[in-house]
Amino acid sequence: MIGNLELKITDPQKQIANATSLTDRYTDAQKAKIENAAKQFESLLTSMMLKSMTKTTDGMFGDKNFGGDDFDTIFQNEIASFISKNKSMGVANVLYKKITGEDMDSKIQADGVSSLNNGVNSSLKIHDNASPIAPSTKSMDRLSRYDNIINSASTQYGVDKNLIKSVILTESAANEKAVSSAKAKGLMQLIDSTASQMGVSNVWDPKQNILGGTKYLAQMLQKFNGNVNLALASYNAGPQNVEKYGGVPPFEETQNYIKRVMSYYNHLNGAENGNDQSI
Repeated sequence: MIGNLELKITDPQKQIANATSLTDRYTDAQKAKIENAAKQFESLLTSMMLKSMTKTTDGMFGDKNFGGDDFDTIFQNEIASFISKNKSMGVANVLYKKITGEDMDSKIQADGVSSLNNGVNSSLKIHDNASPIAPSTKSMDRLSRYDNIINSASTQYGVDKNLIKSVILTESAANEKAVSSAKAKGLMQLIDSTASQMGVSNVWDPKQNILGGTKYLAQMLQKFNGNVNLALASYNAGPQNVEKYGGVPPFEETQNYIKRVMSYYNHLNGAENGNDQSI
């Protein structure tokens, strides 16, 4: 708890005027940590300002209420966190830029996910907690039938082939006749509206399904600046929900979906590199 600390700030950016000089030698993982620290700093600064501003009114809830001190602290921290995440003050961005020489970018997320490199079959640099999981032998046998189509889709849309495979395994276990309760169909579980938008005339045709699903996945990767977690969340829950929640939606299904896709992805990459440690 901050206590009775008094805070008078007329220019919040002045407090970081002498930050570390510019450098471009930081890795994506380091930049993610710097961004997270910058946001935490702005959140703390905002919380202190809110406490100072509400002092004359005995806090946000006044002095005649049950548990007012605790509620004040909770709400101040939540409001401060919301403000810093939306960069309303801009302090976090200024601090980040002072250290890295770059504007804070949605490519670098606090969860440590690096951006997707541009170009065909680029290797995703994923720093997540998804342990490699080996798909069933039957699903891998089914998936192998579509290697040529997947490679073609990867080349055409610039999406890593192992990411395409991982989505197919998660969506349908490589069953081209799969249908979900939401009427999503085929290998990449396309709903009719998405299939139509992607130019798919026959959703049951494996080639059209994979090309259409990959095209949509590529669009989501582009929309969210290469952030794989957000692209996968959009594929599962829709981009409108990602935008609504400002990140991965708090849906258990979507969170489990991302974890499973990345678990398969890490397995496939590990198998290719000869260091698979699937559980």
